[in-house]
Amino acid sequence: MSPTAAAPNLSDQELQQLLGLMEEADTVELKLTVPDADRRSTVVALGMDPLDAILRQVFFFDTPDLALDRAGIVTRARRSQGKPDDSVVKLRPVDPADLSDEVRGSTLFGVEVDAMPGGFVCSGSFKGELKAGKVKETLAGEHPLHRLFSKQQRAFFAEHAPDGLDLDQLEVLGPVTLLKLKYEPEGYRRKLVAELWLYPDGSRILELSTKCAPAEAFDVAVRTRAYLSECGVKLSGEQQTKTRTALEFFGSELAG
Repeated sequence: MSPTAAAPNLSDQELQQLLGLMEEADTVELKLTVPDADRRSTVVALGMDPLDAILRQVFFFDTPDLALDRAGIVTRARRSQGKPDDSVVKLRPVDPADLSDEVRGSTLFGVEVDAMPGGFVCSGSFKGELKAGKVKETLAGEHPLHRLFSKQQRAFFAEHAPDGLDLDQLEVLGPVTLLKLKYEPEGYRRKLVAELWLYPDGSRILELSTKCAPAEAFDVAVRTRAYLSECGVKLSGEQQTKTRTALEFFGSELAG
């Protein structure tokens, strides 16, 4: 299967860049956002059962003018139904070659290429697990914000954040409530993740995704594209990013 079949909208230069990034990445996540007009038909076509989904709350942290976002940094914490809380400090875009051996050697750090129709981005993420309830307690003022992040996460943040900006100075952007369904649709033979993000203004984003090893990314992309097309899922809709939409919504709210 030719690589260009999996990425028909990429130029030769972009394809070469994508291949280089995947050689250094730990995982590849293939993503597709579904236009809201096609959401219900997609749910039916892919046999999704909302009662199998888990409920999550996502909180982002930034300044009112989104200084972290401009620096390519995402700081986030999540609450998940029936699971521990978690947090992440993410840098994107990132060139894996620029990361230190210490950072790459951490079991809590990962480099991932997110690929969607017509585009891709490479990110590096430091993840942390928290006890259930820690996020709620912190946002209620029981702990300083930096307590949501490990020593490694804080060091990574300090290395890449704008000078003079501390975690405890950040504002809370959120929450966004979402439903996450991870299942194996009939005829697909691998795990598919569907996330429905519900924003406070009533807007929604339905994202479909699957993760794979870099070595199998193009094969998985071709097979996933063929499966979704066969199910009648549109692949040519305008792509939206969940995080970008959230930051812009809550950022404008804070600025106002």
